[in-house]
Amino acid sequence: MKERIKCVALSAFVLPGLGQLCRGRRVKGGIMIVLDNIFILAALFVALRSASKLMLAGRVGPVDAERVLAGIQADAPYARWMLGGFLLLWIFGVVDAALDKGEQ
Repeated sequence: MKERIKCVALSAFVLPGLGQLCRGRRVKGGIMIVLDNIFILAALFVALRSASKLMLAGRVGPVDAERVLAGIQADAPYARWMLGGFLLLWIFGVVDAALDKGEQ
């Protein structure tokens, strides 16, 4: 029971996939960690791309606030998809670490 709580805490508070590694599921844990990193890095890329539009707005000429805002809003759905994918993977990781029987 104590190990199960430790594994769930690893998946919930550190990184989804660590709970699976703790339970002895190396392949599942490794795949989840890779997917977590892909989702986080993709969302970060989209956020930085939006931030760069805002930072460059005044340097290339007169600032057209509506055009800058439209460019940032165009990237918003992609960021939502990436963060939503990470959230689903996080929920799966916590539930799976709690319900998994571990290595037999």
